Amino acid sequence: MKFSDRALFWGPTLIWASTWHVILYQLDSTVPVLNSVAWRFGLAALMLFAVARWQGTSLRLPLSAHGLMLATGIVQYSGNYWSVYQAELHIPSGLVAVLFCLMVFGNALSGRVFFGQRVTRRFLIAASAGVIGVVMIFWPEIAETGARPTAALGLGLGLLAVLAACIGNVLTLTLTRRSLPLIPILAWSMGYGALFLLLMSLLTGQGLHFDWRPSYLLSLLYLTVFGSVTAFVLYFKLAQRQGTARAALTGVVIPVIALVISAALEGWQPSWLSVAGMALCLGSIYVATRRA
Repeated sequence: MKFSDRALFWGPTLIWASTWHVILYQLDSTVPVLNSVAWRFGLAALMLFAVARWQGTSLRLPLSAHGLMLATGIVQYSGNYWSVYQAELHIPSGLVAVLFCLMVFGNALSGRVFFGQRVTRRFLIAASAGVIGVVMIFWPEIAETGARPTAALGLGLGLLAVLAACIGNVLTLTLTRRSLPLIPILAWSMGYGALFLLLMSLLTGQGLHFDWRPSYLLSLLYLTVFGSVTAFVLYFKLAQRQGTARAALTGVVIPVIALVISAALEGWQPSWLSVAGMALCLGSIYVATRRA
C-alpha cells in the first residue's frame, strides 16, 4: 500500500501527539513502567509478525541482521522509552519535549554521516525556529526546572533518550538499505526490546505485573496498534523516502497537537506566549517542508 508524503508525515505525528494523553492511563496503574512498555512492544511485535505473514513476507532474516535488530530493540524500544519515563520523574514533560525536538539536528547529522543525506540551510533555520517555538510553549515549566534538585539527572536522561532514538533510526535504516523488508525488521526489533525490558524487570526485582482494568487495557491496545505498529511503520517509510532529518520534524509539531488535546481533555489553558510558540512551530514546518 502506497502513502502520500503528507500521510506519512501527519500519520505518525497525529498518533504520537495523542499518545501523550493515552500514556496517562498507563501511568495511573500499579504496573511498573518496565512492564507496561514491555507489554506494549511485545504485543506490537506479535502484530507485526502477523502482518508480515499475511503479506507473505518471510520472517527469516540473516543472522547478522539479528545482531543489529537486537541492538535496535535494546536502544530504541527499551533504552529510549525507559529514559523518557525516568526523565519525567526529574524534569517537566515540556522540557523533555524540547529535548526531543533536538532530534532534528541529530538525525540531520547522522543522515549526512551514514547515508549521505544533505539538508539545506533553509531547513536548518526553519528547524531551529521550530525548536524555539516549542521552548516558548513550555517556557513556564522550563523556567521552574532549576528549582528541582535532580534536574541535572533528568536532563541527562532526556538527552540519553534522544541519543538512543537517533541511534535506533540509523540502525533500522541501515537494515532496510540491505534490501531487508521493514515489517519483519520492526517486528524482531520490538520483540527483542520487549524481552530485554522483561528481563530487566525480573533482574531489578520489579517482577511481572498486569492491570486488567478497562482503562489500562484500552490504552495498551491503542498504544500497541496505533502508537507502535502504525506510527513506526509510517515514520520509517517517511525516513526512507525523505530522509531522517525531515522525519524528525514530526517531533516539532507533536507538542502543538498534544497540547490542543490536553486543552480539550485535561483543561490546559494556553497563554499568549504558548499560542505564539505554536504559530512559530507550524510556520517553521511549512517553511522546512515546502519545495524550493
